[in-house]
Amino acid sequence: MERLSIKDIISKISREETFEAVSSDYSFTIKIDEYVPYACAAIHDGHQFRKELWENCIHTEYERWYEEDPETKNMIKSHSIVLAGCDSRFEYDLNRDPENAVFDTAWGKQLWSKPLSEKMKDKSLRKHTNFYKIVHTLVNKLESKFGFCTIYDMHSYNWKRWDREVPTWNLGTSNVDNARFGDVIDSWRQSLSEIKLPNNIKSTAKINDTFQGNGYFLKYITNNFKNSLVLATEIAKVYCDEYEQIVYPEVVKAVEKDLITRIPQHALSVYNTFKR
Repeated sequence: MERLSIKDIISKISREETFEAVSSDYSFTIKIDEYVPYACAAIHDGHQFRKELWENCIHTEYERWYEEDPETKNMIKSHSIVLAGCDSRFEYDLNRDPENAVFDTAWGKQLWSKPLSEKMKDKSLRKHTNFYKIVHTLVNKLESKFGFCTIYDMHSYNWKRWDREVPTWNLGTSNVDNARFGDVIDSWRQSLSEIKLPNNIKSTAKINDTFQGNGYFLKYITNNFKNSLVLATEIAKVYCDEYEQIVYPEVVKAVEKDLITRIPQHALSVYNTFKR
């Protein structure tokens, strides 16, 4: 993996080069092994939290981890195109618009002992801006090259905080064209429900049950690209003990291994349905 500036990453995508890189500010990674009509993203995988913010942050390291999406990059790392955040959403949230990406409160709790200065906010928001420059360049390249592309937007959620039975997998679709994409959305839901997980973990999949797909990443791509489908795909944190901060690597590996075939198969089906 090489360290590249935003300008260099954009140039490589524009020239359709294959590469693996971390951004020069270490805020995200990108890997392109081959240009294919789909990409995977894990924008909440990051846990980095820049040191100058530690003393001012009221939330503990565990509280940050609890609200992040650990291991989601590992679930999709085998695919041809992978984009992943390195920084914690507590510094800035890539799934919120720029005006709301730096939190004052987070999940009902004040985040900072004293309000962040504009300088501190700007430092975080520059990373948010740069990430979306890459998102735009990448999706534009895939859509123009293939005529249609699908983005698998991987997230996780804390299932134990719900007081009812919730699905292993949830697809959020309220901000995509369901009249146009309803059939391929349901075929993705069906495929996820067939995943076999270890430790007798069942695999159920529903649409808009726990989350509705209101994230900025999905909205940004949907609003800027008419022939790209973002599938906001949430897995319940059955792959860890969310209260003890213990990850179950055998479950993470099982998900990754199953998605190695399921994502390309589904992406090819979507592509054959919607390519121009």
